[in-house]
Amino acid sequence: MSRSRILLTGANGQVGWELRRTLACLGEVVALDSKAMNLADAAAVRKTVREIAPAIIVNPAAYTAVDKAESEAELAHAVNAIAPGIFAEEAETLDALLVHYSTDYVFNGSGGEPWREDDRCDPLNVYGATKLEGERAIQASGCRHLIFRTSWVYGARGSNFLLTMRRLMRERPELKIVADQTGAPTWCRDLAEATALALGQIASPAGGFAGAEPWGVYHMTNAGETSWHGFAEAIRALDASGEKRALARLHPIPSSEYPTPARRPLNSRLDNGKLSKTFGLRLQDWHTALALCLEAGNAQA
Repeated sequence: MSRSRILLTGANGQVGWELRRTLACLGEVVALDSKAMNLADAAAVRKTVREIAPAIIVNPAAYTAVDKAESEAELAHAVNAIAPGIFAEEAETLDALLVHYSTDYVFNGSGGEPWREDDRCDPLNVYGATKLEGERAIQASGCRHLIFRTSWVYGARGSNFLLTMRRLMRERPELKIVADQTGAPTWCRDLAEATALALGQIASPAGGFAGAEPWGVYHMTNAGETSWHGFAEAIRALDASGEKRALARLHPIPSSEYPTPARRPLNSRLDNGKLSKTFGLRLQDWHTALALCLEAGNAQA
């Protein structure tokens, strides 16, 4: 895998944007956005992969509009289930490695313990169900693959909780934030850097994988846990300095007071022990990551 050609999807998304930088040291990155590769067009996806003939396919692109997916199930299925299956089939033909990102939403959110990779999947909504279908299509293909499940991703680009909170806390005097859903806010830059480190280990003769293949599903989130309300409070605390007027007051509420078309899991905690054991990777605590994101100027109001 030395100096490989890497096909990267979702190049302008929050994870894809960071991967363009972190993957550059591993090979020639062919970064495609949604205009260059429409994942809903199965024939075009297959044609593009064959033309590029990559040694590694990295697929952070997805249909992520969780509520909208309830009414656009066919489109969500095309992007989240069919397209990853095509990537997997083509990767198997090319003997390429497929790196794919999935979600805590494959679980139903019951209980209070972090989910492990081999726990039973039982998604509550269309988004989670289509992402699970994508995982299973990859696993059924027989290709070499790494599936990284993550949660509550935020960053400087796209649509995410951090950017929304920074805007709303300046526009409104108070906000009601759900406090009974628990997970780990995860900075997209940490995801991208951890991905590159894992791929670097696989590529290196010193990586230790000559006799044991590391393919499979891994959970990958920043360390620690909080609620959406706790995440918002942390953003507010870090973002308040330098403000001439007070930011919005935040009030915790249960999920029942904020109904949405798609049901959300209450427990989105993911156990990252397998990632640590296999690759020696431990993403930093979410508080530290959030502070670094804001300090670096990655999140613009």
